[in-house]
Amino acid sequence: MIEVRDLTKNYGPHRAIDNLNFSVRKGEVVGFLGPNGAGKSTTMKIITGYMAPSSGIVKVGGFDVFENPIEVKEKIGYLPEIPPVYFDMYVRDYLSFVANLKKVPKAKVRSNVDRAIEKTNLGGVANRLIQNLSKGFKQRVGIAQAIVSDPEVLILDEPTVGLDPRQVAEIRQLIKELAGQHTIILSTHILPEVQASCQRIIIINRGKIVAEDTISGLTQRMGGSFQVQVRVRRNSEGLQKSLLNVTGVAQVISDGDGQLQISMKKDDEVFEKISAHIVNAGAGLLQMQPMGESLEDIFIKLTAEGASKGVTA
Repeated sequence: MIEVRDLTKNYGPHRAIDNLNFSVRKGEVVGFLGPNGAGKSTTMKIITGYMAPSSGIVKVGGFDVFENPIEVKEKIGYLPEIPPVYFDMYVRDYLSFVANLKKVPKAKVRSNVDRAIEKTNLGGVANRLIQNLSKGFKQRVGIAQAIVSDPEVLILDEPTVGLDPRQVAEIRQLIKELAGQHTIILSTHILPEVQASCQRIIIINRGKIVAEDTISGLTQRMGGSFQVQVRVRRNSEGLQKSLLNVTGVAQVISDGDGQLQISMKKDDEVFEKISAHIVNAGAGLLQMQPMGESLEDIFIKLTAEGASKGVTA
Protein backbone atom coordinates (compact mmCIF):
# COMPACT_ATOMS: atom_id res chain seq x y z
CA MET A 1 0.00 0.00 0.00
CA ILE A 2 2.87 2.37 0.87
CA GLU A 3 6.32 2.05 -0.70
CA VAL A 4 9.25 4.21 0.38
CA ARG A 5 12.47 3.80 -1.59
CA ASP A 6 15.85 5.51 -1.08
CA LEU A 7 14.17 8.49 0.57
CA THR A 8 16.50 11.33 1.57
CA LYS A 9 15.84 14.88 2.77
CA ASN A 10 18.45 17.57 3.31
CA TYR A 11 18.01 20.92 5.03
CA GLY A 12 21.07 22.75 3.77
CA PRO A 13 24.06 20.79 5.08
CA HIS A 14 21.90 18.84 7.55
CA ARG A 15 20.56 15.44 6.41
CA ALA A 16 17.23 14.92 8.20
CA ILE A 17 16.47 11.51 6.69
CA ASP A 18 19.00 9.31 4.97
CA ASN A 19 18.14 6.69 2.36
CA LEU A 20 14.98 5.28 4.01
CA ASN A 21 13.48 2.08 2.61
CA PHE A 22 10.31 0.48 3.97
CA SER A 23 6.83 -0.62 2.98
CA VAL A 24 3.44 -0.89 4.67
CA ARG A 25 0.95 -3.54 3.58
CA LYS A 26 -2.75 -2.87 3.10
CA GLY A 27 -4.61 -3.03 6.43
CA GLU A 28 -1.42 -2.98 8.50
CA VAL A 29 -0.86 -0.74 11.53
CA VAL A 30 2.81 0.25 11.69
CA GLY A 31 4.48 2.26 14.43
CA PHE A 32 7.10 4.72 13.20
CA LEU A 33 9.14 5.14 16.35
CA GLY A 34 12.07 7.36 17.19
CA PRO A 35 13.39 10.00 19.59
CA ASN A 36 12.62 13.67 19.05
CA GLY A 37 14.50 14.98 16.02
CA ALA A 38 14.97 11.52 14.49
CA GLY A 39 13.20 12.43 11.23
CA LYS A 40 9.71 11.06 11.92
CA SER A 41 7.67 14.16 11.09
CA THR A 42 9.80 14.92 8.03
CA THR A 43 9.09 11.43 6.70
CA MET A 44 5.35 11.77 7.34
CA LYS A 45 5.23 15.15 5.57
CA ILE A 46 6.93 13.66 2.52
CA ILE A 47 4.63 10.61 2.41
CA THR A 48 1.58 12.88 2.54
CA GLY A 49 2.92 15.20 -0.16
CA TYR A 50 3.35 18.24 2.08
CA MET A 51 7.10 18.32 1.59
CA ALA A 52 9.35 17.36 -1.32
CA PRO A 53 12.27 14.99 -0.73
CA SER A 54 15.82 15.70 -1.84
CA SER A 55 15.79 12.30 -3.53
CA GLY A 56 13.92 9.01 -3.48
CA ILE A 57 10.47 7.69 -4.34
CA VAL A 58 7.25 7.38 -2.34
CA LYS A 59 4.21 5.54 -3.69
CA VAL A 60 0.77 5.18 -2.10
CA GLY A 61 -1.60 2.67 -3.65
CA GLY A 62 0.69 2.48 -6.67
CA PHE A 63 0.67 6.25 -7.28
CA ASP A 64 3.81 8.36 -7.01
CA VAL A 65 3.30 11.04 -4.36
CA PHE A 66 4.76 13.81 -6.53
CA GLU A 67 3.83 12.64 -10.01
CA ASN A 68 0.21 11.88 -9.01
CA PRO A 69 -0.44 14.16 -6.01
CA ILE A 70 -4.22 14.37 -6.44
CA GLU A 71 -4.67 10.59 -6.55
CA VAL A 72 -2.42 10.16 -3.51
CA LYS A 73 -4.16 12.83 -1.44
CA GLU A 74 -7.50 11.13 -2.15
CA LYS A 75 -6.13 7.98 -0.51
CA ILE A 76 -4.61 9.63 2.59
CA GLY A 77 -6.02 11.09 5.78
CA TYR A 78 -3.37 13.02 7.70
CA LEU A 79 -3.21 14.18 11.31
CA PRO A 80 -0.08 16.32 11.73
CA GLU A 81 1.45 16.88 15.16
CA ILE A 82 -0.53 20.13 15.48
CA PRO A 83 -4.14 19.35 14.39
CA PRO A 84 -5.19 21.59 11.44
CA VAL A 85 -8.44 22.77 13.02
CA TYR A 86 -10.10 26.19 12.89
CA PHE A 87 -10.95 27.23 16.43
CA ASP A 88 -13.67 29.67 15.37
CA MET A 89 -15.71 26.97 13.61
CA TYR A 90 -18.24 24.54 15.02
CA VAL A 91 -17.18 20.89 14.95
CA ARG A 92 -19.81 19.72 12.46
CA ASP A 93 -19.33 22.76 10.20
CA TYR A 94 -15.58 22.26 10.21
CA LEU A 95 -15.85 18.59 9.25
CA SER A 96 -18.29 19.46 6.44
CA PHE A 97 -15.81 22.09 5.25
CA VAL A 98 -12.98 19.53 5.21
CA ALA A 99 -15.17 16.96 3.42
CA ASN A 100 -15.86 19.49 0.67
CA LEU A 101 -12.16 20.39 0.43
CA LYS A 102 -11.40 16.69 -0.03
CA LYS A 103 -13.99 16.50 -2.80
CA VAL A 104 -16.34 14.11 -1.03
CA PRO A 105 -19.44 13.90 -3.30
CA LYS A 106 -22.07 16.37 -2.05
CA ALA A 107 -24.59 13.57 -1.59
CA LYS A 108 -22.18 11.84 0.82
CA VAL A 109 -20.89 14.79 2.83
CA ARG A 110 -23.50 14.59 5.59
CA SER A 111 -23.24 10.81 6.00
CA ASN A 112 -19.42 10.95 5.99
CA VAL A 113 -19.43 13.70 8.62
CA ASP A 114 -21.92 11.75 10.75
CA ARG A 115 -19.76 8.64 10.47
CA ALA A 116 -16.58 10.52 11.42
CA ILE A 117 -18.35 12.06 14.42
CA GLU A 118 -19.62 8.65 15.51
CA LYS A 119 -16.24 6.94 15.13
CA THR A 120 -14.46 9.62 17.14
CA ASN A 121 -17.22 9.91 19.76
CA LEU A 122 -17.79 13.61 19.09
CA GLY A 123 -21.59 13.46 19.13
CA GLY A 124 -21.86 15.36 22.40
CA VAL A 125 -19.77 18.29 21.12
CA ALA A 126 -20.67 18.31 17.41
CA ASN A 127 -22.42 21.68 17.69
CA ARG A 128 -19.82 23.37 19.88
CA LEU A 129 -17.05 25.77 18.90
CA ILE A 130 -13.72 23.98 18.55
CA GLN A 131 -11.97 26.64 20.65
CA ASN A 132 -14.14 25.67 23.63
CA LEU A 133 -13.17 21.99 23.54
CA SER A 134 -10.61 20.27 25.76
CA LYS A 135 -7.29 19.31 24.19
CA GLY A 136 -8.41 15.67 24.02
CA PHE A 137 -11.54 16.58 22.08
CA LYS A 138 -9.58 18.88 19.77
CA GLN A 139 -7.36 15.90 19.01
CA ARG A 140 -10.47 13.84 18.25
CA VAL A 141 -11.59 16.55 15.84
CA GLY A 142 -8.16 16.28 14.21
CA ILE A 143 -8.62 12.54 13.75
CA ALA A 144 -12.18 13.07 12.50
CA GLN A 145 -10.95 15.41 9.75
CA ALA A 146 -8.40 12.77 8.77
CA ILE A 147 -11.08 10.08 8.31
CA VAL A 148 -14.00 12.18 7.01
CA SER A 149 -13.22 11.28 3.39
CA ASP A 150 -12.96 7.58 4.33
CA PRO A 151 -9.34 7.30 3.12
CA GLU A 152 -7.54 4.01 2.65
CA VAL A 153 -4.47 5.29 4.52
CA LEU A 154 -4.19 7.18 7.82
CA ILE A 155 -1.00 8.98 8.81
CA LEU A 156 -1.10 9.96 12.49
CA ASP A 157 1.81 12.07 13.74
CA GLU A 158 2.13 12.11 17.56
CA PRO A 159 -1.65 11.78 18.10
CA THR A 160 -1.48 11.75 21.93
CA VAL A 161 1.24 14.31 22.62
CA GLY A 162 0.29 16.63 25.48
CA LEU A 163 -2.83 14.70 26.50
CA ASP A 164 -3.61 13.54 30.03
CA PRO A 165 -3.64 9.77 30.81
CA ARG A 166 -7.40 9.41 30.38
CA GLN A 167 -7.35 11.21 27.03
CA VAL A 168 -4.38 9.11 25.91
CA ALA A 169 -6.28 5.90 26.71
CA GLU A 170 -9.29 7.15 24.74
CA ILE A 171 -7.21 8.01 21.65
CA ARG A 172 -5.42 4.64 21.80
CA GLN A 173 -8.77 2.86 21.88
CA LEU A 174 -9.92 4.93 18.91
CA ILE A 175 -6.81 3.97 16.93
CA LYS A 176 -7.49 0.29 17.68
CA GLU A 177 -11.03 0.67 16.38
CA LEU A 178 -9.81 2.36 13.19
CA ALA A 179 -7.16 -0.31 12.61
CA GLY A 180 -9.41 -2.80 10.87
CA GLN A 181 -10.68 -0.22 8.41
CA HIS A 182 -7.54 1.66 7.32
CA THR A 183 -3.83 1.18 6.67
CA ILE A 184 -2.21 3.22 9.45
CA ILE A 185 1.22 4.69 10.13
CA LEU A 186 1.48 5.89 13.71
CA SER A 187 4.45 8.19 14.19
CA THR A 188 5.43 8.61 17.84
CA HIS A 189 8.22 8.65 20.42
CA ILE A 190 5.90 7.20 23.10
CA LEU A 191 6.61 3.48 23.53
CA PRO A 192 3.30 2.37 25.15
CA GLU A 193 1.56 3.93 22.16
CA VAL A 194 3.22 1.46 19.84
CA GLN A 195 2.73 -1.54 22.12
CA ALA A 196 -0.98 -0.78 22.46
CA SER A 197 -1.75 -0.16 18.80
CA CYS A 198 0.77 -1.53 16.30
CA GLN A 199 1.40 -4.86 14.57
CA ARG A 200 4.90 -3.90 13.43
CA ILE A 201 7.39 -1.18 14.27
CA ILE A 202 10.03 0.77 12.41
CA ILE A 203 12.60 2.50 14.61
CA ILE A 204 14.37 5.53 13.15
CA ASN A 205 17.33 7.34 14.66
CA ARG A 206 19.35 10.22 13.21
CA GLY A 207 17.47 9.89 9.95
CA LYS A 208 18.21 6.18 9.44
CA ILE A 209 16.13 3.07 10.05
CA VAL A 210 17.83 1.07 12.79
CA ALA A 211 15.20 -1.66 13.26
CA GLU A 212 12.10 -3.03 11.56
CA ASP A 213 10.09 -5.99 12.89
CA THR A 214 7.23 -7.01 15.14
CA ILE A 215 7.71 -6.22 18.83
CA SER A 216 8.07 -9.91 19.68
CA GLY A 217 10.49 -10.41 16.79
CA LEU A 218 12.71 -7.58 17.98
CA THR A 219 12.61 -8.85 21.55
CA GLN A 220 13.69 -12.33 20.45
CA ARG A 221 16.49 -11.19 18.17
CA MET A 222 17.98 -8.18 19.94
CA GLY A 223 21.13 -9.01 21.81
CA GLY A 224 22.10 -12.40 23.18
CA SER A 225 20.99 -12.09 26.78
CA PHE A 226 17.91 -11.59 28.89
CA GLN A 227 16.94 -11.59 32.52
CA VAL A 228 15.32 -14.16 34.78
CA GLN A 229 13.48 -13.34 38.01
CA VAL A 230 14.07 -16.07 40.61
CA ARG A 231 12.45 -16.52 44.03
CA VAL A 232 14.07 -18.93 46.49
CA ARG A 233 13.22 -20.07 50.01
CA ARG A 234 16.76 -19.66 51.37
CA ASN A 235 18.84 -16.90 49.82
CA SER A 236 22.51 -16.44 50.66
CA GLU A 237 25.61 -14.67 49.43
CA GLY A 238 27.12 -18.09 48.76
CA LEU A 239 24.26 -18.99 46.41
CA GLN A 240 24.71 -15.75 44.51
CA LYS A 241 28.44 -16.29 44.08
CA SER A 242 28.01 -19.91 43.03
CA LEU A 243 25.43 -18.96 40.40
CA LEU A 244 28.07 -16.78 38.74
CA ASN A 245 30.02 -19.98 38.07
CA VAL A 246 27.19 -21.36 35.92
CA THR A 247 28.24 -21.06 32.28
CA GLY A 248 26.14 -18.40 30.56
CA VAL A 249 25.32 -16.39 33.71
CA ALA A 250 26.58 -12.79 33.47
CA GLN A 251 25.21 -11.14 36.60
CA VAL A 252 23.27 -11.95 39.78
CA ILE A 253 21.50 -9.22 41.76
CA SER A 254 19.71 -9.91 45.06
CA ASP A 255 17.17 -7.82 46.96
CA GLY A 256 18.13 -9.69 50.14
CA ASP A 257 14.68 -11.19 50.61
CA GLY A 258 14.65 -14.32 48.47
CA GLN A 259 14.49 -12.49 45.14
CA LEU A 260 17.26 -12.83 42.56
CA GLN A 261 17.57 -11.15 39.18
CA ILE A 262 19.86 -13.11 36.90
CA SER A 263 21.24 -11.81 33.59
CA MET A 264 22.04 -14.76 31.37
CA LYS A 265 22.70 -15.91 27.85
CA LYS A 266 19.50 -16.44 25.88
CA ASP A 267 19.68 -20.24 25.88
CA ASP A 268 17.27 -22.92 27.19
CA GLU A 269 20.21 -25.02 28.38
CA VAL A 270 21.48 -22.18 30.59
CA PHE A 271 17.98 -21.75 32.01
CA GLU A 272 17.90 -25.45 32.95
CA LYS A 273 21.40 -25.28 34.47
CA ILE A 274 20.39 -22.38 36.71
CA SER A 275 17.29 -24.16 38.00
CA ALA A 276 19.25 -27.38 38.61
CA HIS A 277 22.00 -25.45 40.42
CA ILE A 278 19.51 -23.79 42.79
CA VAL A 279 17.78 -27.10 43.54
CA ASN A 280 21.07 -28.94 44.12
CA ALA A 281 22.23 -26.14 46.44
CA GLY A 282 19.19 -26.80 48.63
CA ALA A 283 18.02 -23.18 48.31
CA GLY A 284 14.39 -24.12 47.68
CA LEU A 285 13.42 -22.90 44.20
CA LEU A 286 9.95 -21.31 44.44
CA GLN A 287 9.66 -19.45 41.15
CA MET A 288 11.70 -18.81 38.01
CA GLN A 289 10.33 -16.43 35.41
CA PRO A 290 11.98 -15.13 32.21
CA MET A 291 11.74 -11.35 31.90
CA GLY A 292 13.16 -10.71 28.44
CA GLU A 293 14.04 -7.27 27.11
CA SER A 294 11.28 -4.70 27.05
CA LEU A 295 10.56 -2.49 24.06
CA GLU A 296 11.99 0.36 26.14
CA ASP A 297 15.27 -1.56 26.59
CA ILE A 298 15.47 -2.21 22.85
CA PHE A 299 14.60 1.38 21.97
CA ILE A 300 17.26 2.80 24.29
CA LYS A 301 19.85 0.35 22.99
CA LEU A 302 19.16 1.09 19.32
CA THR A 303 18.90 4.86 19.62
CA ALA A 304 21.97 5.04 21.86
CA GLU A 305 24.00 3.09 19.33
CA GLY A 306 22.87 5.40 16.54
CA ALA A 307 22.41 4.17 13.01
CA SER A 308 25.54 2.07 12.68
CA LYS A 309 23.60 -1.18 12.80
CA GLY A 310 20.23 -2.08 11.37
CA VAL A 311 17.94 -4.83 12.62
CA THR A 312 15.29 -5.90 10.13
CA ALA A 313 12.95 -8.83 9.79
